[in-house]
Amino acid sequence: MAIHHQDAPDVAYLTTLQQIQDVLGSEGPLEESLNALLKTLAEDMGYIRAFLVIMDPKTENLKLSLTYSPAMSEEVTYAPGKGIVGRVFETGKPVIVPRMSDDPGFLNKAFGRSEEELKKLGFICVPVLNRSPEGERMDVIGALSVDVPLIPMDDMEGHRQFLEVVAGFIAYHVARLQEEMAMQNHLLTQGVTSGETSPPANFVAASKAMRMVLRQGAQVAPSRATVLLRGESGTGKELLAEFIHAASPRADKPLIKLNCAALPSELIESELFGHQKGAFTGAFQTKRGLFEIADQGTLFLDEIGELSLDAQAKVLRAIQEKEIQRVGSEQTITVDVRLICATHQPLEELLEKGLFREDLYYRINVFPVFIPPLKERREDILPLSEHFLEDFTREYGKQVRRISTPAIELLTMYHWPGNVRELRNCMERAVLLCEEEVIRTYHLPPTLQTAESSATGTNLSFGEAVAKFEQELLVDSLKKTGGNMLQSARDLRVSYRIVNYKVKKYGIDVKRFSQSKSKRKKTKTSQS
Repeated sequence: MAIHHQDAPDVAYLTTLQQIQDVLGSEGPLEESLNALLKTLAEDMGYIRAFLVIMDPKTENLKLSLTYSPAMSEEVTYAPGKGIVGRVFETGKPVIVPRMSDDPGFLNKAFGRSEEELKKLGFICVPVLNRSPEGERMDVIGALSVDVPLIPMDDMEGHRQFLEVVAGFIAYHVARLQEEMAMQNHLLTQGVTSGETSPPANFVAASKAMRMVLRQGAQVAPSRATVLLRGESGTGKELLAEFIHAASPRADKPLIKLNCAALPSELIESELFGHQKGAFTGAFQTKRGLFEIADQGTLFLDEIGELSLDAQAKVLRAIQEKEIQRVGSEQTITVDVRLICATHQPLEELLEKGLFREDLYYRINVFPVFIPPLKERREDILPLSEHFLEDFTREYGKQVRRISTPAIELLTMYHWPGNVRELRNCMERAVLLCEEEVIRTYHLPPTLQTAESSATGTNLSFGEAVAKFEQELLVDSLKKTGGNMLQSARDLRVSYRIVNYKVKKYGIDVKRFSQSKSKRKKTKTSQS
């Protein structure tokens, strides 16, 4: 695509900015969003290359971070003041190079451009500015650069102004990426690497919060570090522990789990450390504890706040000394266990009350990961619901295909005190009750249909409930037929006149269903 000249309609710039805004507003991972932005920038504006360098907080050099064109090396860095990019970083001012071959300051570090390219291309580099923590100044945190065909200087100035606007758009996202770089540097100094591990198939993470949780899990997984998973009951702590174990070097060794709240305190020590024959009444034979069974693998202790102080002391010793003693035995046994702990309790309050050992707290709190409750990550509700729908439909041999729009509204408005576990139970019940292809509001538990979770906050009269159900059936049918009222009439076994009357009565916009169907067709065509 040819580069846009200054006499081209301004709508070209505005259209690209709108697309960039859409990309940045998407729910995808941060790097993917910025890469998509560079692709949009290059393709829409006719740039030969578009790339982003970000100041590495550790070295204070600029590092080639994202590019819409293969680089010669992923480790390219720019020192402040050196080359065009370094100059932009040092001064905070944009630089235009009309022809690369004419500027001795152009270093050509990242892409190894040929002599022919250097003669045929210009270069524009603008700073990415972010307000300092004190709010008193604008700091340079990166630079956005593009290769452009040779064009008049007036046109170069127009593109420079446009790129400065784009740099302003992305400043917040670049700052977040810079924070992630700083976090990874810190983790590396702690012996933690950032593994690139795909989430498990049954771990749904559509929200930014849960993608961050998964990223933290992938970062800590390859290390020996003890992990503490925090969050309300039912948020998925056990599933995250499975993910961390599966992404660790111990994946082929056992993952042993214990819910510390599920056993009385007098049995916990025997369960964890084992016992000798005759150690107590009922100990008819010697038993290995979970620390022994998990040797070379991972031990997941759920609800660790429920451990007695004596058991806490022994767990601490097992972590520090890598030694345990069975109940009733003085012989020490060496164990090598990676520990993952979880709790929904405020351990800090237990510390103040003397119910949790301070030394153990600091030992297990090496790498804390907080899993937010479901009500704080509503983007996950629908994907989770559809995931459970698919699972239970297959398990119970049902033909349920989807969830109706009103049912989706109830699911997303409810406050989910039981978190993902409650949502799972809700969808299992709905699938069992459903005798058609669609989950409807009346298949959901009564708790979701109370005034607290309803859109209006009032109970519907019989007439209103019938009208709502009627509207729901009609909307579902129009979605299916792409707005074809005649086909909907056939499917619903009523006359076209009745469908037409109801559409007008409920103010249903039929056109939007035909548009959504055409969009789906286009999406399928582009994917095929």
